[in-house]
Amino acid sequence: MESPRIVIAGTQSGVGKTSLALALVAALKRRGLTVQTFKAGPDFLDPSYHAVASGRPCYNLDGWMMGKDHVLNLFARASRNADISIIEGVMGLFDGADPAGSEGSTAEIARWLKAPVLLIADAHGMARSLAALVRGYAGFEKGIRIAGVIANRTGSERHAEWLAQSLAAASAPPLSVSIPKGFLPALSSRHLGLVTADAETLPRIKLEALAEALEKRADLEGIIRIARGAPPLRFPDVPSGTGAYRKIRLAVARDRAFHFYYQDLFDALEERGCEIRFFSPLADPALPGRANGLYIGGGYPEECAEELAGNVSMKKSILTFAGSGKPVYAECGGLMYLCRSIETADGRKHPMTGVIPAQAKMLSRRKMLGYVEVNLNDDSLWGARGQALRGHEFHYSEISSGPENGWRCVYDVKRRRSEEPVREGFQRGRVLASYSHLHFASRPAAVDRFVDVCGKAGAGGQP
Repeated sequence: MESPRIVIAGTQSGVGKTSLALALVAALKRRGLTVQTFKAGPDFLDPSYHAVASGRPCYNLDGWMMGKDHVLNLFARASRNADISIIEGVMGLFDGADPAGSEGSTAEIARWLKAPVLLIADAHGMARSLAALVRGYAGFEKGIRIAGVIANRTGSERHAEWLAQSLAAASAPPLSVSIPKGFLPALSSRHLGLVTADAETLPRIKLEALAEALEKRADLEGIIRIARGAPPLRFPDVPSGTGAYRKIRLAVARDRAFHFYYQDLFDALEERGCEIRFFSPLADPALPGRANGLYIGGGYPEECAEELAGNVSMKKSILTFAGSGKPVYAECGGLMYLCRSIETADGRKHPMTGVIPAQAKMLSRRKMLGYVEVNLNDDSLWGARGQALRGHEFHYSEISSGPENGWRCVYDVKRRRSEEPVREGFQRGRVLASYSHLHFASRPAAVDRFVDVCGKAGAGGQP
């Protein structure tokens, strides 16, 4: 398969990967190209920016969570009708799930996709040392081709010339772009990273400004040639779901409070006959009519706690739905919303749906960040006892007391930095909630299971 593609990677976090990737996407779009975007790693925020910039859904590619076959086939499917694909990396090029290997890293994705890499480095205060840095990255791991260097936060034009000369003298990959300090428009940020993008937070005028800034500093035709020079790819045959095709309706919460989802899960559900009906817990009075199941993903319920608490009719609708025996699945922010209340950082308690007899409390510091592997110690919505799933956790809150009165923990959660698994995954009947953001689309049997459970449960919600 011919598929022009390029990876935008960094020497480390904070070097400007997202801003430069967005600038490149916007500039390519201005040239009339259809651009497909991808984000390496378990990230929900950056993909929202890429989706706005490209006008197409952005897909995550994560070697540790998904495995090689799913990554390759997802890339093939999503990029099939695109002129060029831009893959933004995560952290530094070689940072991932394993300190001694490439698993879960941008480098792993670049190697699997045989994609050339543009390496971004913060060049502030550097001259010939940049050549040493780039030489180290270029020769660190076989199968990684750094095709060019983007020097961000440079000083004068003379500084950029020195960097280019140093790279050439060291026989290192060439300087493709130099970006002066403060040259690119800034993106909004908050305590969890970038805010989720929409037409308001990432307006067209800012994308145009990013594109114009890059066009002044970069040889776009040269970057396109690098992408088009990527070798053809061959993709493995991966079996799709084996479950029966069922026509079901899934209500999915999506608004400012809840928007952390992997696009390929929605694709997998729709392939199995699932109709996705998005709704807003903030603005809508009730759940969509005749829903077979309910999915509330992660997000920022603490930022919208007062509004969520004030929508009493929606809270009653969800509580009634959960009590009807229909499947309800909630992750992280969704788990918090299902609790009795959320205590925000200012100490105020906001009443939530009350599905789960527990309280959620925001903390001043991050509670958890990292990959998780979940082993099911009992049957659940996504699999049978003994099956395993992978995902990650990222949250600043905790559940102050575990739910009782018939609730069970059906997950044994193994975190990468701990020896002993933690009991989690709160389940009662067909309600399941957890802090773990799991990747289901790479586990077809899990998606089959969920669709089957929803189909057998029948339709519920408002008429």
